[in-house]
Amino acid sequence: MSATTQILNLNRYDPSGPLPEGRLGTMLADRQRHAGASSVLVYAQPVEMVRGEGVWLHGADGRRYLDTYNNVPSVGHCHPKVAEAIARQAATLTTHTRYLNGVVEAYAEKLLATYPAELSNLVMTCSGTEANDLAMRIAASGSGRQGFIVTRAAYHGNSSAVNEISPSAWKSRQPGAHVRLVSAPAGKDPGPSFAAEVAEAAASLQAAGFGTAALVVDSIFSSDGIYADPAGFIAPAVAAVRAAGGLFIADEVQPGFGRTGAALWGFQRHGVTPDIVTMGKPMGNGFPMAGVVTRPELLAGFCEETGYFNTFGGNPVAAAAGRAVLEVIEEEGLIENARSTGAYFLDGLADLASRHARIGGVRGAGLFIGLDFVDAEGAPDTPQTNAVINALKDEGILIGAAGLYGNTLKIRPPLPFTTENADQFLTTLAGILAR
Repeated sequence: MSATTQILNLNRYDPSGPLPEGRLGTMLADRQRHAGASSVLVYAQPVEMVRGEGVWLHGADGRRYLDTYNNVPSVGHCHPKVAEAIARQAATLTTHTRYLNGVVEAYAEKLLATYPAELSNLVMTCSGTEANDLAMRIAASGSGRQGFIVTRAAYHGNSSAVNEISPSAWKSRQPGAHVRLVSAPAGKDPGPSFAAEVAEAAASLQAAGFGTAALVVDSIFSSDGIYADPAGFIAPAVAAVRAAGGLFIADEVQPGFGRTGAALWGFQRHGVTPDIVTMGKPMGNGFPMAGVVTRPELLAGFCEETGYFNTFGGNPVAAAAGRAVLEVIEEEGLIENARSTGAYFLDGLADLASRHARIGGVRGAGLFIGLDFVDAEGAPDTPQTNAVINALKDEGILIGAAGLYGNTLKIRPPLPFTTENADQFLTTLAGILAR
């Protein structure tokens, strides 16, 4: 059986070896001295980045790298409309959130208009971790229960509470007594088995005296290795958790903002309406902002118990960035581009898989695709995955990994990605595999 891997160890730079010569070695030494054990860098030999534009990052080494990994700049690195909106607002007014401001209210109105009508309250935060922490508190308050159900390789954030439901971040820890882990929904028809595991987990939480506060998933199951199809398979699991008295929290940090090519939000592919939705990274295209959307009665119940505010969440600069992102997605047709370019890319990868036995599977939706590497016996092959990731970097393409065993290429480029960009990736990967 292959060993599971911790999320921060996926393609992680090992600082124990000799430092390279020159500027890079000096910078690596400085990073280790400043950040200590908390330093996380990717690639066997890290890259110093100095500039970004669209789907490209430019390194201090003078090379241009095709970005097929970064979800944060979802509408493209340094998009001029977003950058201009941030600069203009920062030069006009940036303040805390206890004053009225038209920019903030206009953004809230535009964002909430993209949600089902019953999800009509928005609380803005500064990070996805903050958003998920707040969502957990709202769920516990609204359900009157304390237990949470997540998948085995889930990742939802860094705070003490959210880390408890982020098993892919654990090194030597075991789940807390109030947390139950279920398998990723793999296979051609994962709905029934996934729902059955969720129901069993809810029964276990009930027997332990916690009850079920919520099932928390991102609807593309990104950290688990990207599981998207068939659309709708989440619905039975949502029904199961609600039957147990719990809520459904949709973490849209990764599948949201048009990533899946079907709609603005990942949960819409599955025909379900969450009780609580969280957003983060791509919300401001790199500007730190996040948020929680929920039903008014759930938020009101929580606020009766707890005085909540966020000094910077929803400040005018964040709102200006967020509104610009929504406008760019609409004006540039980025959801349709994710659908069409993603389908083209997926077909090309499937064709490549048909010619290489070491590719164990290709799956995804829109511009979010997972590609598994396996060994000769069909077991997850993490070393092969790391070798391919570093070989792609050496040839000017940035990529990451995911999955319980770290053997899945996590293909997640900025949304303006084109078929020409996909062809570059396919040609480069084919050459690496041929070697």
